[in-house]
Amino acid sequence: MTFYRKNWYFIGGIIFVILAYVTCFFGQRFSHLQLILISSYMAMLVHQFEEYGLPGGFPSIFNVAVSGEKQAPNRYPLNANQVMINNVFMAYPFYILAIIFPGAIWYGLIQVGQGMVQLVNHGFYNNFKLKSHYNPGEASVILLHWPIGIYYIWYVSTMHLATTTDFIIGFIGAWASVFILWLGPVRLLKNRKSKYAFTSEQFYGYGKAKILKILKNK
Repeated sequence: MTFYRKNWYFIGGIIFVILAYVTCFFGQRFSHLQLILISSYMAMLVHQFEEYGLPGGFPSIFNVAVSGEKQAPNRYPLNANQVMINNVFMAYPFYILAIIFPGAIWYGLIQVGQGMVQLVNHGFYNNFKLKSHYNPGEASVILLHWPIGIYYIWYVSTMHLATTTDFIIGFIGAWASVFILWLGPVRLLKNRKSKYAFTSEQFYGYGKAKILKILKNK
C-alpha cells in the first residue's frame, strides 16, 4: 500500500493508456454514451496526474496557498493517505458507475458535471490565492472536462434522452459531488499529526518558489 500511496496518480496514467487502446480497438463494443463517459473518466485521470504528477504541486498549493497552513504544511489539511482515498477509492467508482449504467442520464450528468464545476476552484479561486494565471488541474478542466461535458449535454439533449428532472438532478448532484468526493473527506481525514506526510517530490511542483516564499514568511 505504501508503494501505491506514493504512485497512484502514475498508475492512473497507465489506466489512461489502457483505456485509450481499449476505446480505439474495441470501441464498437460500447454505446456512444459509454464512450463519452469513458472519455470523462479518462479526463479525470489526466486531471489527477496534472495535479499530483506533472507539473504537480497541488498538495502544497492547497495546504499552504489556499488553506494557509504553516504549522504542518506537508500533511495538513491534505495528507498522502487522504488524497489516495478520495481520488482513487471514491472517485474511481463514482466515474465507473456512470459507464456501467449509461441509461441513468441523471447520473451521467452528475459525472460530467463534477469535472466541469471544478472550474470554480481551478479556474478562479486557486489562481487568486496563488496569485497566478495557472494552477495544476486547470488545463485538464478547461481542455478536457468542459468540452466533454458540453458534448455529453448536447448529445443527450439532441437525442431526447434527458428530461428536465435529469438536468435538475445532474446540476444539483454535480455540485454535491464536490463536497462528497473532495471537501468532505478533507474535513473528515485532516490531521496535523498524520503519519502520511507528502514526500518533497509529492508536495512541491508548480509554484514551488511561491510556496517556499509563503512558508519563509510564517
